Amino acid sequence: MKKIILFLIFPSLIYAQSIYNPQDLYDAQGGFFDEDSLRSIYLDFYMPDYHSYLVNSWYYSPSERIPAKLFLNGILYDSVGVRYKGNSTFCLPNDNSNVKVPYNIDMNFFIDDQNLLGYNKMKLANAWMDPTFLKQIISSNIYRRYLPTGESNLVKLYAQGNYVGLYVNDESINKQFLKKHFDEKSGPLFKCDNIDRFCDTANAPQALPPNLYYLGDDTTLYYDSYDMKSDNGWEELVKLSKTIELDFENIDSILNVDRTLWAFAVNQVVQNLDCYNTYYVHNYYLYQTKDGLFQMIPWDLDNSFAGAIMGWDFWNPSNIYEYDPYFQGGPFTGPFGSPQPWEARPLLQKLLDNDDYRKIYTAHLRTIINESLDTSVIRSNINSLHSLAFDAASQDFNKVFSMSDYYDNVENAIWASWGWGFAGIMSTINARKQYLLSHPEISLNPPIIHNVNVNNGLVTSDVFNADTVELLVTTNQFNSKFHSFNMFDDGTNGDLVASDGIFSCYLPFLNTSSTVKFYIRGKNADAIKLSPERAEYEFYTYSPVTNSINFQANNDKKLMYVSDALGRQVKKVQNSTLFYLFDDGSVEKRIIVD
Repeated sequence: MKKIILFLIFPSLIYAQSIYNPQDLYDAQGGFFDEDSLRSIYLDFYMPDYHSYLVNSWYYSPSERIPAKLFLNGILYDSVGVRYKGNSTFCLPNDNSNVKVPYNIDMNFFIDDQNLLGYNKMKLANAWMDPTFLKQIISSNIYRRYLPTGESNLVKLYAQGNYVGLYVNDESINKQFLKKHFDEKSGPLFKCDNIDRFCDTANAPQALPPNLYYLGDDTTLYYDSYDMKSDNGWEELVKLSKTIELDFENIDSILNVDRTLWAFAVNQVVQNLDCYNTYYVHNYYLYQTKDGLFQMIPWDLDNSFAGAIMGWDFWNPSNIYEYDPYFQGGPFTGPFGSPQPWEARPLLQKLLDNDDYRKIYTAHLRTIINESLDTSVIRSNINSLHSLAFDAASQDFNKVFSMSDYYDNVENAIWASWGWGFAGIMSTINARKQYLLSHPEISLNPPIIHNVNVNNGLVTSDVFNADTVELLVTTNQFNSKFHSFNMFDDGTNGDLVASDGIFSCYLPFLNTSSTVKFYIRGKNADAIKLSPERAEYEFYTYSPVTNSINFQANNDKKLMYVSDALGRQVKKVQNSTLFYLFDDGSVEKRIIVD
């Protein structure tokens, strides 16, 4: 007799959850940013004196590009546009007459629609202040779990037939990146770096840092602190700064607050001390999506794991490793103690002064610490990359560090001969993890949330140690602007049994054809917990049309075991309700009908 397997189809069944997985947006193996590949890029310039010309352009005409032939895998790409980029990473090698400076390569600057393995721009970082070559790559792997972030890998660069050295290939934050992550690309985009120069300070103008301080409605006041990469957007940027300063209670109408909290949390956990909420306010992008919200996008992560910032505190590393994750900026040393624009971090201050936002930020910190500071996984990633790049690094005679430093700086901080300290990757992770886990605010006990299910549009979940439980829901195509609905454990509103620890709420928006996206937030006096933990970047989905969960991730999941309703492991039997438990944490309720 034919057997029929029924699951996720009966209205009376409880549907197990799977999570929308934004990691699908990133390159698959073999793509341009594949970490397992070490490609060789060859540039042949038509101009014999290209280096002197590009150095001069960096100072006096920084947007100017010159053409070159590019070869990759034996394929010729004609007339790509090349310029030098960077700030300190350009100045330091150039001041020492070293040709290993960062490159910006535009594939279609002279020839329309030319691309390199699907990408139209390359940004090659010289890892000048990273003996390991890996701090950018390892940290970006962590960032990408929690918010849109550029990808990175290692490449070898040749110019005029000569080996320049081992470079880090960083994904550009441009229209192509925006289309990939937000499915649109026409909104205001800002690179949040001011016009200050590490070198040539006598001729370079000085400007306030891009700290989102409100300077007034005159857009020209912001020109030197932000670099607009879109055709328009100054008015929108001013509105954001003004909202932070004068209308903060409506900040979620113009800023993706959760995405920003994720960025701040990752910055702190991985010790990226060269960004908005740590030492130096810069190195991020802002993009306003069509839902009206600015998205914070991290950039230039080479000083993660404390990096060269250790230079100023090498002999007192606790000042680095025990950097306060709730640091709000300052000190405010202006007249009469008033805050000064160059010292302020108004967005950070107001977010952390808000009790709910502070608890969500803390929840994000816990998630990142628990998920992403696995030293065995990180060390394995490092070992693979170092083995892959050993010959390329050994033959890179333009690098500033030795091969001994290449390995030693993975585990330990090192002291350079010119007087700077450089934090180690593993030493930073170990010290930082220990400090954060013992932090009195992070170590508070959050609620516990598990067994999230949907039954005919009724969401249920086991929640413990929570004073309030919310269902956050949206049908927004941009996966934003989640609306809060109370979940109940009082025997009403779909809840079956009062005070049994199972909270319930009917999903709204079921009368539409849109997929409903949701997550759960539990809160007590001390802390907040989210399910899934990476919300709002990840979330559950439910289709009111099919009355089923949309399984968008973990398609390669493996069955661990089958249990009955009492949780006992059993064999697959017919005409019984069984629960299938998979290695990704998901559960499916199935009935095999004979």
